Amino acid sequence: MSAQLVVTRGGTTSRITLALLAFAVIVLAATPWFFGVGGSGRAVALLVYVLLAVMWNALAGFAGLVSIGQTLFFGVAAYTTIRLSNAGLDPYLAILASVAIGAVLGYVTSLFMLSLKDGEFAIGMWVLSSLAHLCVNLDPLIQGETGTSLISLNGYAIETRSSITLWLALVLTLAVLAALFALLRSPTGAAITAVRDDELGARSIGVNVIRTKRIVFVLAATGTAAAGALWLASNLNFQPRAFFGVHWTAYMLFMVLVGGLGRIEGALIGAVLFFVIETFFASYGAWYLVGLGGVAVFFALVLPNGLWGWIGPRLPGEAIPTGYIINKSKT
Repeated sequence: MSAQLVVTRGGTTSRITLALLAFAVIVLAATPWFFGVGGSGRAVALLVYVLLAVMWNALAGFAGLVSIGQTLFFGVAAYTTIRLSNAGLDPYLAILASVAIGAVLGYVTSLFMLSLKDGEFAIGMWVLSSLAHLCVNLDPLIQGETGTSLISLNGYAIETRSSITLWLALVLTLAVLAALFALLRSPTGAAITAVRDDELGARSIGVNVIRTKRIVFVLAATGTAAAGALWLASNLNFQPRAFFGVHWTAYMLFMVLVGGLGRIEGALIGAVLFFVIETFFASYGAWYLVGLGGVAVFFALVLPNGLWGWIGPRLPGEAIPTGYIINKSKT
């Protein structure tokens, strides 16, 4: 009998996870028929949280880029949707155009931001977000912090509007998740991990560090822009403070740190947990925020690697296999 190493990229756990995710997609797609307008709105909120959590995790957990200014893309996408729809473009086409503009903004921003390191990068992103906030306030259409509404969406019946918004949110979320999954399973995914773990070491073996970071940065910008445009479509009202506010950064941090940094599964779990907490406790006002802080402190002390950091090692194989699994087989 001799032992051989067998390399795989999936297994029973990943197949079960895929089945669960497929079931969740079907339930979300059917929400308008079973839960009406209110259910569709909550489903969009969940998908927005998933986008924010997964994209911030892609930056910090996979690429080591800790940003506290992702509201730059969240708020600019919502503002661009308002502007384009006001110019006569169909609001749903305006959403798609805003996502594309978010990707372009991410690329342009990466040209000068990725040269910054650690705290400089984090603060620099916050400064850019604050500048964008100030510029949006100067637009007469927005009326400062008074804001405006995505009026053109009223051209759709409320049932039709809620259904289309949910289905568009589902498609965009799946597209972003698929892009991230494909990226992490590609050779670039290995380069991303190498850059995160040891940037100098990665550069020494020929990894183009800036290009690698840029790929993740632009993807994160695109996903965050999609979240901002979808949040606007679901809520209709645009107030700059509500879209550029630091509370969104706090939500992203909470979801990723509670779910588990550096794993797609952790971001998904964190988003679902945050959604549940918000659904049942948001009406408690300040106590809701205190509770969020308490939960975050609890996880930092008891489960520093998040929920998935505790669950993942206890499962046979990866749930979302982005790496390789090496097993021994006897022959």
